[in-house]
Amino acid sequence: MPMYAHSNPQHPEEYALWEPLYSANDGHLDRVAERCAVFASEAFKFIGHDNGCWQTLGRLTGFWHDLGKFSDDFQCYLKQATGVDAHTSEVIGRVDHTSAGAQHAVECLPPGIGALLAYPIAGHHAGLLDGLGTGTCLKARLTKTVPQWKQQAPADLLKPPTIPPCNLPNNPFAIAFATRMLFSCLVDADFLATESFMNPEQSAQRRSENIEFSQLDTLLHDYLAKRFGKTASEVAQARTDVLSACLQAAEGKLGLYSLTVPTGGGKTLSSLAFALRHATRNGLRRVIYAIPFTSIIEQTAQTFRDVFTSAGEGYDDLILEHHSNFDPEEETVRSRLASENWDSQLIVTTNVQLFESLFASRTSRCRKLHRIASSVIILDEAQTLPIQFLEPCLKVLRLLVEQYGCTVVLCTATQPAIEYRDDFTIGLPEAFPIIGDAPGLYRRLKRVQVKDAGTLNCAALTERLAASNQVLAIVSTRRHASDIYQALVKICAAGGSFHLSAAMTPEHRSEQLEDIRKRLREGKTCRVVATQLIEAGVDVDFPEVWRSLAGLDSIAQAAGRCNREGKLEQATTWVFKPADDEHPIPPGFLRRSADAARQIIATGRYTDLLDLPAIEHYFRLHYWEHQGQWDRAKITAQFQLANDRQLPLYFNFATVAENFQFIDSPQLPVIVARNEKYRELVERLRRIESAGQPAPRSIVRQLQRCTVTVNERAWRAALGRGDLQLLYDRFTVLAAPQLHYHEKLGLQLDADPLYDPNDTII
Repeated sequence: MPMYAHSNPQHPEEYALWEPLYSANDGHLDRVAERCAVFASEAFKFIGHDNGCWQTLGRLTGFWHDLGKFSDDFQCYLKQATGVDAHTSEVIGRVDHTSAGAQHAVECLPPGIGALLAYPIAGHHAGLLDGLGTGTCLKARLTKTVPQWKQQAPADLLKPPTIPPCNLPNNPFAIAFATRMLFSCLVDADFLATESFMNPEQSAQRRSENIEFSQLDTLLHDYLAKRFGKTASEVAQARTDVLSACLQAAEGKLGLYSLTVPTGGGKTLSSLAFALRHATRNGLRRVIYAIPFTSIIEQTAQTFRDVFTSAGEGYDDLILEHHSNFDPEEETVRSRLASENWDSQLIVTTNVQLFESLFASRTSRCRKLHRIASSVIILDEAQTLPIQFLEPCLKVLRLLVEQYGCTVVLCTATQPAIEYRDDFTIGLPEAFPIIGDAPGLYRRLKRVQVKDAGTLNCAALTERLAASNQVLAIVSTRRHASDIYQALVKICAAGGSFHLSAAMTPEHRSEQLEDIRKRLREGKTCRVVATQLIEAGVDVDFPEVWRSLAGLDSIAQAAGRCNREGKLEQATTWVFKPADDEHPIPPGFLRRSADAARQIIATGRYTDLLDLPAIEHYFRLHYWEHQGQWDRAKITAQFQLANDRQLPLYFNFATVAENFQFIDSPQLPVIVARNEKYRELVERLRRIESAGQPAPRSIVRQLQRCTVTVNERAWRAALGRGDLQLLYDRFTVLAAPQLHYHEKLGLQLDADPLYDPNDTII
């Protein structure tokens, strides 16, 4: 009896109705196996030294992932459910076709190898499981009674091949990561193979050709020469020297690099120049630029896009933006498909998306992982990694460098905070410094004095802001920013005052920033009160900046918005402590980092708070002396080896994915239809829901540009009051924007989150 993997009665006549399960290179298992073998060969070539071990394991995982489909139960289900993609069968509880392959792997292969394959096979629909647990876990799946299938399966498919000696990593954390990487190879291969049968038209639209990195390197070089070649200022010369150092270092071998460049030193394009040249010299596959905040990710991606689109057509889909604020009007079919598995050469994303994917268990988030191998990873503002996840983050970065052929560049405006030290034993090995004399570069680019202004309440700060024609104030909470702005407009009735915070929609913030930059260029009055979303990489230049007490790295970023282009001989960034009775510094990360900065200021030892000795003192207080916080969620302890022949790998993948959350205070999105365009989109979504149809992805993507995140407490209170409405039980819409969304202050739900996390990606 013929065996099938999928059926699709909606196919046009030129396509087959049934897809063979296994059929001499033309079946589903054959196609998945070959794709998975190729992906594994590329991802693991630095571990296996190209002896064919991981390629063989990838092929075997692909062949065995759907062995359960040989059962009569599944074949009967498929015939009865004609027109339904059997990929969803396990999720909706119909026929378990994944446990069979996992059981076969542990029966036929050496214990460690069998378990390594069993995790991906058992989880290739529902996600990677915990090894042991009270509910669904791999141990339970390995002992589960499944529909009989072996008698119908070809004998040649079930016999394991000779596997070359595998150079398995030598510790549980590394073996677990290799397992997750193999899982990525399988699920991506499975999705692509299934798509080629179920939706061949969409499959044909995926990227098929790459542009040589050497060509991109040339385009960037020409762009920089044309745009900046004639500028002769001292700042411009320093930026030129940074670029030269990056290009020289790019000739080196794979490894760990540090790029310590003060804010305004041209770090963004210089690091891109390093990445393109380095990828060319070392035959790498892609460049991944990870940024801590979504508030600046669009600006960075647009900077890169300007470089390549200026060269003409053919580069429109080169840059893949993968974050929640991406403008859907910029999206193409190809870029949408590429975002599913990062099948792109230049990716701009968030730290949250990168690191949470590296510890994920769901198929949708893990598909991209195998494509991270053999990449240049630019980690912008590396010191922003959460202290409670430092140990697992640094472990996985080290693995990517040492076992997966990656080069990681630690970009920072201060100094590398995450390298090994005697008092920071989890740190990364010493990175090669791209800038040989970082203190000298700091002195050359020093354009700002940082001074302590003491304690200031809102009234006192407002008076100082009102006395300046162009000034920026940065504070740590939305409510503080709102209070200062409202006090400021009462004094400065003539206008020219602006407010920026994550209480505003991404589109609204973009509009305000455009107006702010225009006024600054024209020399008009421009007083801005913002939360910290403006301080990391947002390209604005003020003659004076005020920053509420925060970590020295944040103060350095704030100072980078002051006299950015060096047009003034000297400018000042003032640091002030908010009055405790008005706006106390929130607990948690913000208070810990501010306390460390306060201790340094109190010593009186440093005439320049941003000089490297002061920054080193700060990191010692904030990072290096908090060993108990480095893995607060016990992520690394979830991967253990056991004396269990059937399951010697006790890896709790699902638990890790649940606990590894960069933002530990839930932030929920609220759709704010603040203009006619978004009101129409919301109404369309309501009509589609009423018709019983699924929410169109195109509408959901467009609505991301008009969302604001709020903490869960404020969200639930507003929902209870009727201020929010639910669509599809998952999309929250502000019921009356005219009542609760202020065109200067943004969303006003009478509740303030403890910190301002900036709409991070989910």
